[in-house]
Amino acid sequence: MAEKNIEQKVYELIEKTIIELGYELYDVEYIKEGKEYHLCIYIDKKDSIDINDCEKVNNQIEPILDEADLIKEQYFLEVSSSGLEKKLRKLEHYKKQIGNKIEVKLFAKIENKKVIEGILKIVEENSITVEENNQEIKISLDQIASSKTIYEWND
Repeated sequence: MAEKNIEQKVYELIEKTIIELGYELYDVEYIKEGKEYHLCIYIDKKDSIDINDCEKVNNQIEPILDEADLIKEQYFLEVSSSGLEKKLRKLEHYKKQIGNKIEVKLFAKIENKKVIEGILKIVEENSITVEENNQEIKISLDQIASSKTIYEWND
């Protein structure tokens, strides 16, 4: 069995603690920006997330991460809200957004487009279907460069 990546290991390590604090662990990203590494923990809850929530989670998971010593490089720990416009990186993320408007950026054009915006209709194991301008477009997950929810601002 292949070794799990750092993001998955961190997710499994801290998920229980975050749930016990009353939050959902939305996602974990381990990214390199310039010469610096960042471990980004995205949390969510029914009400909005504020700086106190992030600090509370940070203070609880930092000792757990230090003790586990999963990451050998020096890194910055960042705990934040998953945001109004959430990144969609996992099948579970897509499933929670069925019926909502999303934006999908593609590696290569489909239907002559590299960006598709529309209502997420169907989520399958290896693909999603988005309705854009009354046309359903099936997109294989491996064709997606990035995707996110679109927050509709009410004036």
